[in-house]
Amino acid sequence: MPELRNLTAQAELKKRLEADLEPRTTVSFYKYHSIENPQQFRDELYENLERLGVLGRIYIAGEGINAQASVPEKNFQAFKDYLYSIDFLDGVRLNVALDDGGKSFWVLNVKVRKKIVADGIDDPNFSMQRRGEYVNAEEFNKLTANPETVVVDMRNYYEYEVGHFENALEVPSDTFREQLPMTVEILEDKKDRNIIMYCTGGIRCEKASAYLMHNGFTRVFHLEGGIIEYVHQVKKQGLENKFKGKNFVFDNRLGEQISDEIISHCHQCGDKCDTHRNCENTACHLLFIQCENCRKKFQGCCSDECLKFINLPPDEQKELRRAKYKNQDSFNNSQRLWRTRFFDIRKK
Repeated sequence: MPELRNLTAQAELKKRLEADLEPRTTVSFYKYHSIENPQQFRDELYENLERLGVLGRIYIAGEGINAQASVPEKNFQAFKDYLYSIDFLDGVRLNVALDDGGKSFWVLNVKVRKKIVADGIDDPNFSMQRRGEYVNAEEFNKLTANPETVVVDMRNYYEYEVGHFENALEVPSDTFREQLPMTVEILEDKKDRNIIMYCTGGIRCEKASAYLMHNGFTRVFHLEGGIIEYVHQVKKQGLENKFKGKNFVFDNRLGEQISDEIISHCHQCGDKCDTHRNCENTACHLLFIQCENCRKKFQGCCSDECLKFINLPPDEQKELRRAKYKNQDSFNNSQRLWRTRFFDIRKK
């Protein structure tokens, strides 16, 4: 039996979504739970979600599920009822997007992975059964009022750059797998203090809290529902908002505005800006921060090199792309240069 998947071209799907006026809701959820047959579960999930018109990106693994989805509002209750009909997902927290135009995804991708979060952990004794204690928004604010509490951001550098909690410790890295051992090393002399970990929706900080516990830490907490749920609770309960800036999200929106502050800068001119873009040179596709003036000046590109590339005749672009695949470092060098420049700027 062929795999159940989308067969329509991406460009056509994007066009359909842009023309679709039906209201949609972006939602995310995850659950660490043993799944005996991930492929079978994946196919059943795909069939049921496709029937409801759900779009999104969902990962299934033996350790659980990690999902971000765009759901037609008219089918949202049916979507929720279906999820809750699955034993281990009954009552799972659904994090509804904070700043949602509804067009966060244009295709339904449900994939089987080795892990729902790539963590690089190969210790057979590691277990998600022993993890940190959940804290809600009110508890988070109370604990962080104590200057001895250590707040740790378990997101990537480009997420931290545009928004983070007050006095949060950054673990600068490109990937979560790099962050875990770095976090243990950075916090080694703080084992006697309260440590609160957070991320966007809770999935990374929950695993990170278990990893710290596995490495001998005992006073570990993690923010239940992540930044998204924290902001919902702050608004509902009238609490102080301790998150500054924008919350980066991994969908077509690339960000949700949380507070009025803009705490980051354009990577090209240095003006205040928190708008992430992908370089218009598809052979580069670098994710970077670019203000509107630089977007016009560089035609959405990250560098003069990429600007020159997109203005070459199509045949020359095609030949250079072929060279790229023969030498994978052709545009990857620009990615490394940007990272070096970014970290140099941050050190100043």
